[in-house]
Amino acid sequence: MDSRELATNIAQLILEKKGYDVLLMDLKGLTSITDFFVVCTADSDVQAKAIKDHIQDELLYQSVRPWHVEGSKNMNWVLIDFVDVVVHIFQKEAREFYTLERLWGDATITEVKDNDETSGIHTE
Repeated sequence: MDSRELATNIAQLILEKKGYDVLLMDLKGLTSITDFFVVCTADSDVQAKAIKDHIQDELLYQSVRPWHVEGSKNMNWVLIDFVDVVVHIFQKEAREFYTLERLWGDATITEVKDNDETSGIHTE
């Protein structure tokens, strides 16, 4: 599975656990650290953990394992690193504080909606 397919798959898994404000940030050509960020918001520690666990469990069935996971203790910002795709699960306050969308403003950003529709958004 290529990095775009993995990022899209992860976005759908997030939506299954009612994560919201889901964005795919295409970083190819901007950095060598990863191809995509998948960013979402969760309302609570419980929901952030449910999203994290769901992503890891479902991808394990496809033999896709994360290289590294951070933030599992406080659940304010959980990072799941699949090397070519890095997932950021934020609670609302942390997402507003770190504003990855602004930090990576040159990225092509695609919003992923719950009804499987996507709309491209490019931030500058």
